[in-house]
Parts: sequence; structure tokens; C-alpha cells
Amino acid sequence: MQTITLNNNVEMPILGFGTFLIQDKDECERSVINAIQTGYRLIDTAKAYGNEDAVGMGIKNSGAKREDIFITTKINFGDFEKEDCEKALKDSFEKLRVDYIDMVLLHWPFGNTYSAYRVLESFYEKGLIKAIGVSNYMPSQLIDLIKFNKVVPAINQIEANLLCQQKELREINKRYNVATQAYAPLGQGKAEYLYELPALIEIAEKYNKTTRQIALKYLVQNQISVIPKSVHIERIKENFDIFDFELDKNEMNIIESLDKGKNLIGCSQDTALAEFAMTWV
Repeated sequence: MQTITLNNNVEMPILGFGTFLIQDKDECERSVINAIQTGYRLIDTAKAYGNEDAVGMGIKNSGAKREDIFITTKINFGDFEKEDCEKALKDSFEKLRVDYIDMVLLHWPFGNTYSAYRVLESFYEKGLIKAIGVSNYMPSQLIDLIKFNKVVPAINQIEANLLCQQKELREINKRYNVATQAYAPLGQGKAEYLYELPALIEIAEKYNKTTRQIALKYLVQNQISVIPKSVHIERIKENFDIFDFELDKNEMNIIESLDKGKNLIGCSQDTALAEFAMTWV
């Protein structure tokens, strides 16, 4: 498995398995087992997904050694106060059935982010978390966090796909030595027409791949970690099978030109901010 060396020298698989919206416990556990047995070594979850327990069971029952699996979870903004954050982390350890977590992220940049991030720093310094980071942080939010805390986030997990390539934000991440990780790398069904584009089909046929595999390969070849999600074993295997070819410069340029610079996912910062505001009504 190809990896990314994070800014604290931790090795993170560049391809992972996402579990967003897999809320049925049995389906989630089965999907995690299928992913690990396919070869995935990064499993991504979050408290807000409501499936940490099923993810933990899937990892436990997969037959893989704990040290071979890179586990990411996230703290939601409702738990950013110090005591709430500490409790949320302890709950995550219990549900995931682990004595350390590889990566913990602040899920959204709202509320008392400094308090929560300093709790993550404390757990990181104790070795209970191997790396810490953020999700959905825009440039000014990321830079502010970096300037006023001790530990530079290891990753910034953001929406990134062929129609929303996040070039400016990725450049800021790179400037501050923060790895970019893409959720919704295939657009979560919001742009299915994309995979019927003649240009993508032509590239896919050249390599005997699907257009979705080409989409994932483009991101990975740009050193963007991806966490595609599926509950279907055929698609789980398809998403993993992208390491036996390389796109050439012209193909990379063609795919880069598809960028529209707009988020596809309904769970945007505005939506999350509105949800956060409601907690204070």
C-alpha cells in the first residue's frame, strides 16, 4: 500500500475506506471486514457517523493485527469543551476497542476549537493518539489554528473530487506541511454524469479501468489521500485496484480541466454552521 509520510513522520495509507452514512451495524461491520480483507489499511469513522462501535467490531473480526490498521475518528463540535472532548475521546477508545487511535480530527471549525485541539494535543503527547488533525478547515481557519497551538495538524480532511479539486486550499495545506485527505472523492452520487464523459472513458479504456478508478487515481497521483465509501464488495475491490498504472501528464491535465471549483456535497460549511448555531438557540 502506498503511504504518505505525515509531518510527525507517521506513515498513513494514501487510500482508505470511508464509513460515512453506513449506519446499519451489521452492514457497517461486514463492509469494514470486506475492506480490510481486500487490502485497505486505513479505516475512517467519526462520532457523528454513529458507527464507531460497528467499525471497531469490523476491525476486531477482520483477522488483521491492530498495528496494521490505521484508524481515524473525529470529534464533533458539540464536544469541543474540554471535559466533553475528553469524554468523547474515551468513548471512541471504548467503542473502537483500542488502546490508541492513529488519527483524531476536529470535525468542523466551529465552537471552542482551541479547547478541543489542546485536548487532542494532550492525548497526542501521552502517545494515546499517533497524529492529530482537522477536517473542513478553510485557509484562514487552518492558519489561525497553526499559529496559536503547539502541534501542526497532520492532515486537513476536506471534500475533494474531480469537480471540486480545492487547488487553493491544497496549496495552503502544502505550504504548512499539512497533508490533504479527500472525503467524497467520487462525489457521493452528486455528479454521476462525470463518469460518462468521453474524455474519462477514453482514459479508462486505455488502462482497462473504470472511470471511477481513474478519478481516484488522479487524486492519489496528486498526493491526495482518499477515503471512498461503498457497502458493495465489488465496488470496494474496484476502488482499491488503482495502483498498477500511472496517468501521463496530458491525462492529468485533461482531468484537472474538469474542476468547477464548487462543493458538491450538501453537508457544506454553511450547513454545518447552521446546525452548530441551532445548538446555541
